[in-house]
Amino acid sequence: MAFVDQAEIEVKAGKGGDGIVSFRHEKFEPMGGPFGGDGGHGGSIIFKVDEGLRTLMDFRYNRHFKAQPGGNGGTKGMTGASSDDRYIKVPQGTTVSNIDTGAVLGDLLENGQELVVARGGRGGRGNIHFATSANPAPELSENGEPGELRNLKLELKVLADVGLVGFPSAGKSTLLSVVSNAKPKIAAYHFTTLAPNIGMVRLDDGRDFVMADLPGLIEGASEGIGLGFRFLRHVERTKVILHLVDMSGIEGTDPYTQYRKILTELQQYDETILNRPQIVVPTKMDMPDSAENLTEFREKVAADSGLLETPTILPISALTRDHVKELMTLTAEMLEKAPSPESYRPAIEVDETEKTYDFKPEKHDFTINWSAEDEQWVVGGDEVEKLFLMTNIQRDATIMRFGRQLRHMGVDDALRKAGAKDGDDVRINDSDFVFEFSD
Repeated sequence: MAFVDQAEIEVKAGKGGDGIVSFRHEKFEPMGGPFGGDGGHGGSIIFKVDEGLRTLMDFRYNRHFKAQPGGNGGTKGMTGASSDDRYIKVPQGTTVSNIDTGAVLGDLLENGQELVVARGGRGGRGNIHFATSANPAPELSENGEPGELRNLKLELKVLADVGLVGFPSAGKSTLLSVVSNAKPKIAAYHFTTLAPNIGMVRLDDGRDFVMADLPGLIEGASEGIGLGFRFLRHVERTKVILHLVDMSGIEGTDPYTQYRKILTELQQYDETILNRPQIVVPTKMDMPDSAENLTEFREKVAADSGLLETPTILPISALTRDHVKELMTLTAEMLEKAPSPESYRPAIEVDETEKTYDFKPEKHDFTINWSAEDEQWVVGGDEVEKLFLMTNIQRDATIMRFGRQLRHMGVDDALRKAGAKDGDDVRINDSDFVFEFSD
């Protein structure tokens, strides 16, 4: 199965059912009064974590998700049926953000965790709710509230205890294949690994942990070069980093130079990554020049004043299995002491505005524009459009109520200030609903 770690989708919650206009007509009840019921609630769209998923592949070709609308109200005050919520399974480690606003809606990490990404609309009220002493038989009802519509970006960051980092062909896939049951692709060319491979490492003493072979990193990856962010985003979830460095020198590259380049890319992407426990793992120690290169590498690392402390260096040969068991044991010990990855990031500050009880005039956001092409005024805004969608334009009473709501919001005054005159047409919500503006 292809590994997909990013997807953009559209979710549309269900519309609330419409309330109805109905009157009680029973024997011996000639003036029974209003009897119209409310509409049912529309279904919400909820993401739920499924630990069995490992990729966002399901969202590659299915990008639109809708929930069912609520049922319309019935006579005798009966409420319409509310629709079931629609649950969509996502893998652990999925971050959900709103494309239009950039706001992060949730970070789904625990199996079974749920996140409501689009709320269903409430049902519209039937005329049973609009009866007053002045109007005991109202012909008023509401349409259901529209369900939320959102464009979402899903980003999967692999959940692994240990991450293997290093230049291409440093031996990451080979090490993973030796210590776990994972079968990553291994070949004698760069970028053999194009997506994270995950394996479970089990030690003889019963301890185990999840290890991820992450795509090879090159200079400039923090700016998107090579596999770029596709690699770096997955490092954020790991608790311990094993930094593999090729000691063979077969390709004529200096191991220390490669080591420093990797550190630079990690720091430029997220400086908190270097604060995590790290083991430097010189690899391919079975090669002829590796021992000599390792001696020089150790000297350069020890003399590096740019490092906060000299890292733990444990050379291995995955081919001959030399010191591989010791490396896994040391990694397990570090994991037991390592804090969670979230502890390295500053906490999100919640702006808790102080509550005051001073009077503040109610503010309504709407826009008014003149359309020269159609020769009419266009009134827009989320609140105005929502009110219109909940207005039953088949009944004069509800249209008059809609007009009173607009007047209360200040739309009439704003139209006058903009230059509207008696007899001008006003359009709302790009629909065929047009009413005459009168002073």
